[in-house]
Amino acid sequence: MESNRQMKKAFSMLELVFVIVILGIVSSIGAEVIANVYGSYILQRATHRSSIKTELAATQLANRLAYSIPDTVIGRKSSGYRAIDDLDDNDYTILEWMSYDNDSFSAQTTPGWSGFVDLNASSSTVLKSNGSDIDKTATIIQNLGGNDITDASLFFPEEYTVDTIGYNGDTSDTIPVLSNTADTFTVNDLSGRTIKEHYKLSWTAYALVPSDNGDGTFDLELYYNYQPWLGESYSDGLHHLLAKDVSVFKFVGSQNTIRFKLCQQEKISKTDKITICKEKAVIR
Repeated sequence: MESNRQMKKAFSMLELVFVIVILGIVSSIGAEVIANVYGSYILQRATHRSSIKTELAATQLANRLAYSIPDTVIGRKSSGYRAIDDLDDNDYTILEWMSYDNDSFSAQTTPGWSGFVDLNASSSTVLKSNGSDIDKTATIIQNLGGNDITDASLFFPEEYTVDTIGYNGDTSDTIPVLSNTADTFTVNDLSGRTIKEHYKLSWTAYALVPSDNGDGTFDLELYYNYQPWLGESYSDGLHHLLAKDVSVFKFVGSQNTIRFKLCQQEKISKTDKITICKEKAVIR
């Protein structure tokens, strides 16, 4: 009987080797492409996250500095402090300032405090602030600062220096508010002091203080709810974390402008990291 079977060709050993080699080359290229794509994604994600965190921290700082009272902004270092316009080196690591109350000062018909004093209706112990509803101011301050914040202070332009408002214990040019009713501030005896028509009202100072992480970076802590005109320092206040893993925080002042630079690091792996920097200028 004749066989109808036909011989079918199969891969030879050489062809199989070629196929295996080609598949190996293709898979290695694909693995490298996937690894590069994943590495690019990790880098872009870290850059995006770090950029957002740095921008948020810098914006929050700029917003608070916008309400700083002129001539109260200082830089601190271990050997003392100086006004921000007079900093003589880059060793000043702590930024500190007093902020005027913006929450109860508004453009409404009757703001919490108007910012003006009626000199004719005032005396050495009573300041008449027409157009004010100071009881509302006191309520807002208590709601924002808590029961620990009771005494605000008034600042008349150019009637104080950084050395006379409590940073070094000297409060000779401060005007703490002892009590208030309606549109009247009761203060200490102002005999011999210059009283001006315009004032700023403050109930807290702020300080941005670095905390060393021991790896070349530091965290920035924002201190608040303390009153230098009562002899308190920033360590007497509350604080919260403003920025983590900061590598650079520099600041300088010139006339009515404060400039600062903030750089944060974001880890990609145990050994690799990226750094994102933001610079802002605040006009006071």
